[in-house]
Amino acid sequence: MTLTQPALTRPASVTDALLRQLVARVPGSTGATWTLTEVYTGDAVVGLPQSTPGDIEQAFATARAAQRKWAATPLKQRLAVFRRAHAIFVGNARTVADLIQVESGKNRRMAIEETCDPAMVMSHYLKRAAKLLASTTRGGPVPLLTTSTEIRQPKGVVGIIAPWNFPFATGISDAVPALVAGNAVVLKPDNKTALSPLYGVQLLEEAGLPEGLFQVVCGEGPDVGPTLIDHADYVMFTGSTATGKIIGERAGRNLIGCCLELGGKNPMIVLDDADLDAAVRGAVFGAFGNTGQICMHIERIYLPRSRYDSFKDAFVAKARALDVRASYDFGPDMGSLVSVDHMRRVQSHVDDAVAKGATVLCGGSPRPDLGPAFFEPTILEGVTKDMHCGVTETFGPVVALYKYGTVDEAVALANDTDYGLNASVWGGDVAAACGVASRIESGNLNINDILATAYASKGTPSGGLKSSGVGARHGDQGLLKYTDAKNMAVLKKQVMGPRAGQTYEKYVQGMLSGLKIMRRLRIR
Repeated sequence: MTLTQPALTRPASVTDALLRQLVARVPGSTGATWTLTEVYTGDAVVGLPQSTPGDIEQAFATARAAQRKWAATPLKQRLAVFRRAHAIFVGNARTVADLIQVESGKNRRMAIEETCDPAMVMSHYLKRAAKLLASTTRGGPVPLLTTSTEIRQPKGVVGIIAPWNFPFATGISDAVPALVAGNAVVLKPDNKTALSPLYGVQLLEEAGLPEGLFQVVCGEGPDVGPTLIDHADYVMFTGSTATGKIIGERAGRNLIGCCLELGGKNPMIVLDDADLDAAVRGAVFGAFGNTGQICMHIERIYLPRSRYDSFKDAFVAKARALDVRASYDFGPDMGSLVSVDHMRRVQSHVDDAVAKGATVLCGGSPRPDLGPAFFEPTILEGVTKDMHCGVTETFGPVVALYKYGTVDEAVALANDTDYGLNASVWGGDVAAACGVASRIESGNLNINDILATAYASKGTPSGGLKSSGVGARHGDQGLLKYTDAKNMAVLKKQVMGPRAGQTYEKYVQGMLSGLKIMRRLRIR
């Protein structure tokens, strides 16, 4: 790993004028601010206004007024906004990446890849929205004489609570289908990473999104969350399982729907016939991509005994060779953790594991010489379930290696967790690897990849099982969840009951005979 840290110059695009412009979008009637810092250095960047309950109520009122007009806007015109937005987002990707790096400390590769996500989501729903939102008429209970029409309408105002690890991707990408469906959005980003989603809202308005339709409020979760949930018609949350349970409970009390993408303790299984070099490269990204701060990243790697030492040696060598440092170019392989507090949490997991008998194969320590929140890529073995990192999501550049004897044992170990967000299986026989993956209790399953293939497949729902969440983003479900379905049924002739002079027994006999006939004819 690189041992020296050159002086940093903040990207030229992140000007004081832009920062003032962005934070001016956040309502904060008391004048209270939160100091947003440059993660690489710890230097103050800007004071972020903190929204009061009254500010949040007003944001919802403004959004609700704008939503009524937006919902009445023909879908073709709504989609035109996102066609323009796609080009604008791609054209401004480098500025977005600069903001993401400043506020989150991730390396350049991950920042630029994050900028692509909203454009990919827009592209998918530009193709699918017209079909998904169109009214669909079907036959009713009596052939020819009845019809039933499914009508989709927007929920109203959607509350989105976005995490700090992918603030732009979740803050904007989760909002896009909600807006396409005719809703307004009130977004609460994490204080640490509010700049990039604020810039995303600015870009959407540049594309023609009506002002007021997309509101951003800021503050600590306990201060902002309750008011946001109490005024929303639907809630989308990405974050920890513990917080997700609180949000789900409050949404339930309010009788509103919610989608919760929560934590993971994601396994990777390497089969006997896997391409070892490819699996090692995948594991490096799976464990250390985005400094391990990806909901779907790998924290447990299961290896056949016959290949354990070969994999371990190659994996440790590649981890030790990673270029870890602060830079606004594409040089470093890994950047910083998001904050000093989070770095201390990651360190506590490693310290606990070592104290209870785990072995550090590489890394294991903070790197204050590189920046206040840097932590080394860390590989452990001998991790057990009495250790924090054996059962709880660490969410940092820390991964544990395990041996297995049989594939059945590997699957059982992979499933021995409360989580079920993502899993990765590597094997030369793809059909066999798919068979192994299908037995894993996880909402996302990647074969010979870590996570990108599943997550970037915008046409297929992506969500978690067990304690990893409820609902999904992407796919048809990712848009339809932001709508309510109405059922408009039409009876063309009064046939629901006995005819004049007909006994009820004769009516029932005819009805039951009709059901048999319709089943034979496959009408019902």
